Amino acid sequence: MKLRFMCIASGSSGNCFYLGTEEYGILVDAGVPTRTLRKHLRDAGVALEDIHAVFITHDHADHIKSVVNLGERMHIPVYATALTHKGIGNNYCVKERLYTSARPLEKGQPVCIGDFTIEAFEVPHDGTDNVGYCIEALGRTIVFMTDLGHVPAEAESYVARANYLVLEANYDPEMLRTGPYPAYLKERIAGPRGHLSNVAAAEFLATHFPSALRHVWLCHLSRENNHPELASKTVELRLREAGIEVGRDVLLTPLKRTTPSELYELD
Repeated sequence: MKLRFMCIASGSSGNCFYLGTEEYGILVDAGVPTRTLRKHLRDAGVALEDIHAVFITHDHADHIKSVVNLGERMHIPVYATALTHKGIGNNYCVKERLYTSARPLEKGQPVCIGDFTIEAFEVPHDGTDNVGYCIEALGRTIVFMTDLGHVPAEAESYVARANYLVLEANYDPEMLRTGPYPAYLKERIAGPRGHLSNVAAAEFLATHFPSALRHVWLCHLSRENNHPELASKTVELRLREAGIEVGRDVLLTPLKRTTPSELYELD
């Protein structure tokens, strides 16, 4: 079987990623309307009914908008830490609680869904209880790290195993500094529990580059404080300084905020 990956959306308006085989799949986050999710999956030849689980990174609205529809209406198990489940129940965008579909998970304890082994690990962000995910399937490992103020040491061991990496590159520091956001919001974004900048993402990759890494997708780019070309170039130049050439040693792709990516086959 082939392992396939697609970004449905990645940004403050909504976040959702698909990872699947030719027969079934899982979602990481559910921050887009169910109708939109169904359409984009269908356009890629994937049926929403073939989703076997949803894994939530944290309880901010742009990551959980559709959890009730997916969980309680479509009876898809929704996995999150116990604290995140509590945060979901208290979020303004969730009108009903998850009951039969809620599944608690613990950081560092693998969960198996068919061919997938999913392990959550802590990342620093100002949600209730934030995690990244390391997912192994069909002999490949993909790591998701979105919405984090810095990369903690605990995450490094997961990234070291990655063949594929979805990594936040939210803002350019100079664009944020001179941009229109109020001071308190700039401080939040740039803080240790805020978001990862292009520069920080580039530095982490250059100094912790896994030998088996094949493709990096830059996610959660800011509309006001970043550009896809700027994010890519910042990472590419820093990697080159470290002797790593984009296109030769690794592929690098910035993900669009509201437009789905292609459906990638992870060889």
